[in-house]
Amino acid sequence: MDWTPTISELSGPRYQRIVEAMEADIAAGRLVRGQQLPTQRALAKVLGIDLTTVTRAYTEARRRGIMEARVGRGSFVSETSARRAVDMPHPVAIDLSMNVPPHPLEAQLDERIIAGMEAVRAQSGLTAHLNYQPPGGSAHEREVAARWMRARVPHAQADRVVIFPGAQTILFNLLAHLARPGEIVLTEALTFPGIKAAAAQLGVKLVGVAMDDGGILPDALAKACRTHRPKAVYLIPTLHNPTTATLSAERRNAIAKIISEADTALIEDDAYGLLDRSASPIANLIPERTYLATTLSKCIAPALRVAYLVAPDHAAQQDMRACLQATVQMPAPLMVALVTHWIENGIADRIITAIRNEAVGRQQLAQRALKGFRFLAKPAAHHLWLRLPDGRPDVAAHLLRNGLAVVGGDAFTVNGTPPHAARVSLGAARNRAELTEALRILVGALHRPADTRQIV
Repeated sequence: MDWTPTISELSGPRYQRIVEAMEADIAAGRLVRGQQLPTQRALAKVLGIDLTTVTRAYTEARRRGIMEARVGRGSFVSETSARRAVDMPHPVAIDLSMNVPPHPLEAQLDERIIAGMEAVRAQSGLTAHLNYQPPGGSAHEREVAARWMRARVPHAQADRVVIFPGAQTILFNLLAHLARPGEIVLTEALTFPGIKAAAAQLGVKLVGVAMDDGGILPDALAKACRTHRPKAVYLIPTLHNPTTATLSAERRNAIAKIISEADTALIEDDAYGLLDRSASPIANLIPERTYLATTLSKCIAPALRVAYLVAPDHAAQQDMRACLQATVQMPAPLMVALVTHWIENGIADRIITAIRNEAVGRQQLAQRALKGFRFLAKPAAHHLWLRLPDGRPDVAAHLLRNGLAVVGGDAFTVNGTPPHAARVSLGAARNRAELTEALRILVGALHRPADTRQIV
């Protein structure tokens, strides 16, 4: 047998000891991603225990997401790291509504969190990070972040960087700083629900600008700027949420010129830029009027709550540090210390590479499953934008009744009629086996009832 767990030194019921041994061997590298596990009968025989105990252990391992069963082939170490299912209200069994990164085994997040915290403890002690810290990060933390960001944003300097607890906090504070209630901020016609929620709370009016499969249309943006004289323009130029559109260099140049001529500010949401580094931020074209937000939520993990804002100049940076202090005081110091350690030692880039590679694999899986249907996608994106069948407004509800959650077009629509489409978040599945099942349910709903018309 390729794997025989050592359970004699563990405590608790035997089935739990088998699962704990499996988790430990995955963490230690003795079991690797995709490795076939012994049959239940073979493992029961070598351990000298009854078959039902091993069956219960394998069931629990599948529930925890560390093992997956493949029909007709056997049991295998999961394609992704152990991650328990999120508690969700019945009847959702698979939730593809939240746009989060997958956590492949290659990312080694559990081990790197433990090792990183130990490194922070050895350097300065953990309790040193339990008191109030400078709003927006220390000089050292901002310098590390700026140095890291300069690979994509050459003008990033510590005196222009502010560390926030997540990109949502950046967006809320920027809207509050740049626009008063009733004033206008332009966005793409379809946009991130978080900016919609922030604008609603602050009384800022969002106006959507027409877009095509390549992203926002420069001519439409120029017209909207002349008509509305906006206080700012909010854009997601790379791997747009929800459409995955990535603006071409030509459009980025045109948009930069339009924003400069309109004498307004750009809020560039670069949430996905670290997944597709081929696209240069618009901030590089008009740094003097761009607020660039980069977050680790989409390229490492959302619960880190670490995001970076590059302000147009030092005065704007000071304003944003004051806004941060007035709203949430500071990001969580322990998380910032951990991420800073990861960046300094090249670990952050290795984690991002592993997550990007997993995103590519999941997109390939989706491409095969959804062949013949119309959707927009990019290789490194965590989501795809699926056009739903005409005359079938019940697709999302049908999916929910069958235990699968996606997000309909109305959640992203700024004004006008919502498109008959849905965002499918591939990264939200705990592993590729769960994603395969989710796509099976999705395809079944798209073909329901018996006709097999393609989406047009």
